[in-house]
Amino acid sequence: MRRREFMTLLCGGAAWPIAAHAQRPVRPVIGFLNGGTPEGYAEMVAAFHRGLKEIGYVVGENVGIEYRWARGDYDRLPALAAELIRLNVAVIVANSTPALAAMAATSTVPIVFSAAGDPVELGLVARMNRPGANITGISSLAAELGPKRLQLLHELVPGATVVAILVNPKGRNAETQSKDLEAAAATLGLQLRVVNASSEADLDPALATARRLGAGGLVISADPLFNASVEQLAALTLRHQMPAIYQSREFTAAGALMSYGGSVIDQYRLVGVYTGRILKGEKPGDLPVQQATKVELVINLKTAQTLGLAVPLTLRVLANEVIE
Repeated sequence: MRRREFMTLLCGGAAWPIAAHAQRPVRPVIGFLNGGTPEGYAEMVAAFHRGLKEIGYVVGENVGIEYRWARGDYDRLPALAAELIRLNVAVIVANSTPALAAMAATSTVPIVFSAAGDPVELGLVARMNRPGANITGISSLAAELGPKRLQLLHELVPGATVVAILVNPKGRNAETQSKDLEAAAATLGLQLRVVNASSEADLDPALATARRLGAGGLVISADPLFNASVEQLAALTLRHQMPAIYQSREFTAAGALMSYGGSVIDQYRLVGVYTGRILKGEKPGDLPVQQATKVELVINLKTAQTLGLAVPLTLRVLANEVIE
């Protein structure tokens, strides 16, 4: 008997090679949908990879990623989300506004979000403890801390009677953040001016507008576009001699004046952990939304000196870190 015929009989006819091929493990692919740019989110993507690795997934080995970047053009998000669905990705990772686009595109593919604000208020989930449906994620207190940032900036620049807030008008929580700061400004006896930027190219003109409006300080609102432009914003605030406060330490470490909030880097690591758990079979609707409650105040003393500001002792004592 020929060897080919022997193997066919032994393994039940021609079904053996087909079955063996079908049982080969298929590498899952993650869809990464973001409103920013790959350059601006390099550190966040690296943190996401670290989170995946904690669960046993190494990008390029046992998991793949398809990236889709809106580059500040949020009108592209529905088409980019639909494209990921057509690619049959196993899970979609997205920040706040892109996550809403993903939700509109699918009710079955799992979604893990990174949100700068209240996910219930943003319309991402109905409940934090059991989000249900096909979505869960990690949220921070970034948006809600806007009034506190204004207060801290006022303490550092008490002579500024006019303060600006930089917002992305296309962002989901832009209106809420502006209203919150308007109320806080009124309490502090300050005048608030809103300046808009919906792309990286808008940032420089927006800061020039804030200066022209007489702003003596700037609160940068929580938005994916600004997360992706940390180094550019840090440089621009210095060039325009504008004392500014932002949500994450990454901004202050890049040379800007002050930050108050949680770590965006650690948030993306946790998103990676949740994504890995879902790839292993857990249902997103059963995973409670994690909320990062730890916040830190970071002050760049060198930048304060460059801007001619004396940091009060009360703020130095309050700060979790002073960069010298």
